[in-house]
Amino acid sequence: MTREGFHVRVAAWIAGAIALFAASGVEAADTIRLAVQKTGTVSWELAAMKALGLDKEAGLDIQISELATTDAGKVAIQGGAADLIVSDWLWVARERALGDKLLFTPYSTALGCIATPKDSPVKSLADLAGRSLGVAGGPLDKSWLLVQAAARKDGLDLAKAARPAYGAPPLLAEKLAQGELDAALEFWTFCVDLETRGFRRAVEMADVEKALGASGPVAMTGYVFTESFARDRADVLRRFLAAGARARVALAKDPDLWAPIKARLHLADDAALDVYRKRYLEGVPRRSVAEEAADAKALYGAIVSVGGLDLVGGAAELDPALFFDPAAAR
Repeated sequence: MTREGFHVRVAAWIAGAIALFAASGVEAADTIRLAVQKTGTVSWELAAMKALGLDKEAGLDIQISELATTDAGKVAIQGGAADLIVSDWLWVARERALGDKLLFTPYSTALGCIATPKDSPVKSLADLAGRSLGVAGGPLDKSWLLVQAAARKDGLDLAKAARPAYGAPPLLAEKLAQGELDAALEFWTFCVDLETRGFRRAVEMADVEKALGASGPVAMTGYVFTESFARDRADVLRRFLAAGARARVALAKDPDLWAPIKARLHLADDAALDVYRKRYLEGVPRRSVAEEAADAKALYGAIVSVGGLDLVGGAAELDPALFFDPAAAR
């Protein structure tokens, strides 16, 4: 072999080795599968994570399935089609009571409000007596159960004293806007939309939680995953949650990250976006998981008192083992 031919072969070998190394680097990224509601705010965080390259820095290949409903996410994780979803600890408690070993780590305290027209006389739960109240999520919605429990402490059976009407959040928002409802218990994003349209937040769910014994805003929603995932892929989970925390910090500090969110929400102006940004950031949990679990126990008892044991799979008390603390798991 000539020297020239030797150099050509060595160059080819080096090029091949570099290509193989690069390919192996891509393969080394750990895959984590998320099933999230398309209109949910977790999509904002994931988009920021990818825009900033936080997923790559964490060595993660985040595969996202956007679903139409939260129920579809529950089916996905129970069927093994997703590693993580976002749901509430009430559902996790029920599934654990029924034998499905799921875990929950706090994601957001944003829960919504009871919205009314600006000139409405409604300023408390007692003021809802005799009035029509739209309830998003149906008769077993966690916010509605909490509202009823809080009203009962003051001797008011709100399910009978008010005129509840159940329906989809956007439908109820429009009925409120058209004057067909006196008030509406809405999910937080719809409360924000109504707020930007001049409606008033008459009753905050954070105040309802405090009335039921919570010491602060409670993270009802969070990331949900199986015990086996937390055990077998602990480092992947830790890196994902850390990247999510960094994305939340970035969303708090960098207004530019909100441009795609504004487009996703089809907002006409920055003033409306500012309200969404404010309410989203207010919902970022700031307490320890232990504090969240303690308050969740109090709220769980209130929910069971209204919804009954069947709602929670027969468990009279909240299983504290369902709460996963990333800090303690390191």
